[in-house]
Amino acid sequence: MASEEELFASVDALLNEEPHLPPPVERARLREAAGITQARLATALKTTTQSVKNWENGRSEPKSPRLDAYQRLLNGWAAKYPAHGAASSAATAPAVSSDPAVSEVKTSDAPQAPTVPAAGPARPATRPAAASRRPVAKRAAQPTADPRFPHGPLAVLDGDGSAYGVAGIVLDCPATTVVELVEWTLRESGLGAAKLNRYGKDSDPLIVLTLAAAVKLGLPERLEGHEQRRSLRLPEDHPVVKQVAKAKWQLTQRGFGPWARIYRTAQGRDRQCVQLAILSWDALDERSWPGVAEMEPADIARVLGVYAQRVITPRGSTAVSGLELMTALRPPTKAVQDPATGNWVSGYNPGSLGTEPMDPAPPEATPEHPVVVQSGWTGGFLNEEAYQWVRSVETLSDEECTLPFAVGLDLNTAFLAAAARLVVGLSAPDHFHAPTFNPKIPGSWLADLSHIELDPRLPSPFTPDGTRPTEPAWYQTHTLAYAQQLGYDVHPIEAYLRRETGAYLDPWHDRLKTAYVDTLVDLGVTPELSDAEFLAAMEEHKQIDPAMAAVLAAIKATVKGGVGKLRERPQGKSYKEGERWPALQRPTWRPDIRAAVISKARVNMHRKLLNMSRMTGLFPLAVLSDCVVYPSPGNSPLDFLPYAASGKPQPGGFRLGPTPGLAKLEGVQTMLWAVGLMEQGYNPARHIKGGDAVLDEGE
Repeated sequence: MASEEELFASVDALLNEEPHLPPPVERARLREAAGITQARLATALKTTTQSVKNWENGRSEPKSPRLDAYQRLLNGWAAKYPAHGAASSAATAPAVSSDPAVSEVKTSDAPQAPTVPAAGPARPATRPAAASRRPVAKRAAQPTADPRFPHGPLAVLDGDGSAYGVAGIVLDCPATTVVELVEWTLRESGLGAAKLNRYGKDSDPLIVLTLAAAVKLGLPERLEGHEQRRSLRLPEDHPVVKQVAKAKWQLTQRGFGPWARIYRTAQGRDRQCVQLAILSWDALDERSWPGVAEMEPADIARVLGVYAQRVITPRGSTAVSGLELMTALRPPTKAVQDPATGNWVSGYNPGSLGTEPMDPAPPEATPEHPVVVQSGWTGGFLNEEAYQWVRSVETLSDEECTLPFAVGLDLNTAFLAAAARLVVGLSAPDHFHAPTFNPKIPGSWLADLSHIELDPRLPSPFTPDGTRPTEPAWYQTHTLAYAQQLGYDVHPIEAYLRRETGAYLDPWHDRLKTAYVDTLVDLGVTPELSDAEFLAAMEEHKQIDPAMAAVLAAIKATVKGGVGKLRERPQGKSYKEGERWPALQRPTWRPDIRAAVISKARVNMHRKLLNMSRMTGLFPLAVLSDCVVYPSPGNSPLDFLPYAASGKPQPGGFRLGPTPGLAKLEGVQTMLWAVGLMEQGYNPARHIKGGDAVLDEGE
């Protein structure tokens, strides 16, 4: 029997625990019952409205002393505004069978998955996760379930038939073949996701196969061959491929690879399509999904489920998903009424890229493109790429050489920030000779900027390598507009311009920005943190929750990969120059839009560099893509970033924060250096991790 001292120690431990807040839904109910807005509550608790929103949707929790004040307020409201029917809640709770063979929770208002008669004994549609499984550490807030898809967008199937879904749900999957799996998914699983745009299409269900599940379904453990991993496919004579064809199902042109799509022709509005992802075939690339493939099935479902909720149900690599998200948010067609017949037909959706692919202007294409090869174009190409620049040793001052540290600042999703309110062309390019430059018209301009002389301690804003232009070259509109902003005359020689324009990427930017910021909040990186607190939080955020850190990495990869996919190059050794490759059949093969994003991002970077030099007299050592390296007296950006007397960051330069476009300390960017090393070929840009200079084709 426990002693009195032990009992009192246990009670004291309970008293010393942090207060437990009511569920997020109850927090919102109490605030609304009191007639208090989120903004007013945020003011009272000395925080932001977004933080209050996050507390009320379960994305984050307050910390002391704000936690204690919030708890006191909620307790006071709870005494004034008790929940209706609280006393009778126990009487109306659903009953749960104690028999594990038939345990199934059923309520009058809970949506149930559609079922079909089974030949054998009835199997439960859902069951609790097995005790032997490692429990999910934390569950992200889930939106209101679509009654058509009660079990979420996806499931991770293990070898014992357990299909792990979002929010900890586990389904029983009796399938022993791929065909049976597809039919179970469409008829019984209750998986899928609603469309992201009123004119779009619902997301097809995703089934992720573990190694054990793949082997059980007759698939090989690994795909082997001489091609790149992403190009490998099962041969057409493989038994599984034959089974799929025999059952009247079809595979896309990608075949049965790491991301296989199995479908039948849609009947009316009802799609019949299932997406498979095979983990042991490297479906989840370690660079985009760090550590996810090695997680337990329930944790994999959590990571992919949060990504599906905030971004899109994965359709392939993060690059593919980034491109699919553009189309899902800007569907190419919508229902329009035929004035002649009065019938509703499919028509063009304004603001989208339409359904037909569009050839670029010759300077916007790649050298192997048919437009270039067949026309014999020799007029040069648009070279709008991210920075890869290292400052010349001769421009270093004695003071700079004595500073002991080089500190890298990495801009949060710089290319996503550049996509905000970015006007791009929606129609085919038209050719103009000696046009008057107009910064509001997107396109490609041939102009001579070699006469512009800028400070050699900064990279040129007009070239990716930062060198001064020496002859006429093709530039995207944003690059020429920046030259004009710097006070120089711009006289284009010729141009390829688009008459129809629009902010095509705006909804894509908004959704990914929200996903990025919300995921950082889940990791404890919130907008209200001070700069010092922000740097400390960024140092630790990956250790707080590896699953959510993986979601954050996937969101960042979706941005870069999606932009890169806009100019996907031909793949395979058998390709011959001048032939059309599959990517050209997509309306989203738009190298001009990719160039616009990168041009704006590079110009934004130069503008910050210029403002920093004017405010502080500091000049960078190197710039690689979205990361810039500065000499510093200390190992933190707080040692050299400009701050006003009030302690607030100076506008116009680099600022720290979690919002896209703001800066953070780069992962291994605190480096001891000396000018002697520079003279021996030391290149600061080589030591920058995270700066991705190539936004070409994604994966």
